[in-house]
Amino acid sequence: MSITPARPASAALSAGHDADSTQGPAVAARRQALGKARRSRKHRRGPRNLMAAALFLLPALTLIVILRLVPVIQAVSDGTHTSLPGSALAPTWAGLDNFTALWHSDTFWTSVQQTLLFNVIVNPLQVVIALALAVLLTQNLPASGVWRTLIFLPAAVPMTGSAVVWGIALRPDGPANALLGSAGIDPQPFLTGPHQVVASLILIASWIGVGYWMIFLIAGLNDIPQVYYEAAKVDGAGPLRRFWSVTLPQLKRPLLFVLVADTVSNFVLFAPMQILTNGGPEQKSNFLMYDIFHNSFELSDPHTAAAELLVLLVIMIVIVAVQFRLLGEAED
Repeated sequence: MSITPARPASAALSAGHDADSTQGPAVAARRQALGKARRSRKHRRGPRNLMAAALFLLPALTLIVILRLVPVIQAVSDGTHTSLPGSALAPTWAGLDNFTALWHSDTFWTSVQQTLLFNVIVNPLQVVIALALAVLLTQNLPASGVWRTLIFLPAAVPMTGSAVVWGIALRPDGPANALLGSAGIDPQPFLTGPHQVVASLILIASWIGVGYWMIFLIAGLNDIPQVYYEAAKVDGAGPLRRFWSVTLPQLKRPLLFVLVADTVSNFVLFAPMQILTNGGPEQKSNFLMYDIFHNSFELSDPHTAAAELLVLLVIMIVIVAVQFRLLGEAED
């Protein structure tokens, strides 16, 4: 029997190297072909993805154009034209005459003052109450889900319905004054007194809005990792310290979003004034949104109303821009 002598290790390595060197160009060519195929598929997939994204965004973009851009363009057109009430003639170009008339109108400046006063009070008040309720209802209290539903319920009711209910409750002979009378307090002119009407409207707006904004803040609180609170407890931080050092910094984004959205909502608040006060008494509730309605539909002057609407839009943009600047700093 003959035994074939084993090849030295160096010979085996040399043979393997020769095989690799022979197959190397083929493998490299195959890898290059696969890379080109992948790039080609990505290149073809790009336009298809853009087309699919455009199709999904088309309904939203169409609504934005119809419900946002077109009304603004129409308001600019109406605000720079004028016409006689009830005239069949086409409106004539007026330039900035409508804005000049607003500048010299005492009624307009009273409306601006009352609108800003209302928003300076109601916006922080609603955000603070909503934040307090959100923090309270995320503490594993008994029946917290029931309390959330009850607090949110006014936001699910149409604003006109809430305004009518509050109008009945705050009448001179309504339940609120009956309750005060049982305590020996004289009836109060909640919606008919110039010194109480703004406070009454703040109460109505907060009744409607607080529960709605609370839901956003509860969602923000639930997104805060619990490990932060556990670390703060280990460091000996109490409840107030954890609130200031953990909750508020982590809640800046949703908190400022709520502030921005709440500001816009209250600037265009209209139903309670139109249903309950008609801008009175003594123009104390003649906010800009109601004054726009009054000029357009009651005085038949849509051009002045359009100019006033553009002024309101500019005021909101300035305030919201400041708040978004704060939002950007909070994100940093």
